[in-house]
Amino acid sequence: MAENKTLFQKIADREIPADIVYEDEHCLVIRDINPQAPVHLLVIPRKPIPSLDALTEEDAPLVGHLFVVAQRVAAQEGLSGGYRTVFNNGPDALQTVPHLHLHLIGGRRLRWPPG
Repeated sequence: MAENKTLFQKIADREIPADIVYEDEHCLVIRDINPQAPVHLLVIPRKPIPSLDALTEEDAPLVGHLFVVAQRVAAQEGLSGGYRTVFNNGPDALQTVPHLHLHLIGGRRLRWPPG
């Protein structure tokens, strides 16, 4: 079954190293290996949900938890001036890992619209 794990499941299971800045029973937060800002973190549910399109009603509390964790980690990272949270969904949005994850980006003034 290990061959069916997503990259993020392998990180959560410590099969692949990552810079983990937070974890609990529902999710973990790692530093992005290709940061787009001085702070670029990924909030990843332990439950392997492929994308936003695969969410169910029962996932609602988990998704809420991801945002609460993002808020907590943003404070921990000193992002008092603001930050951005983003879910990329599908290939047109450049989702590269088929495991739902929330980007937390900050540490500089961000522009809109993003790339």
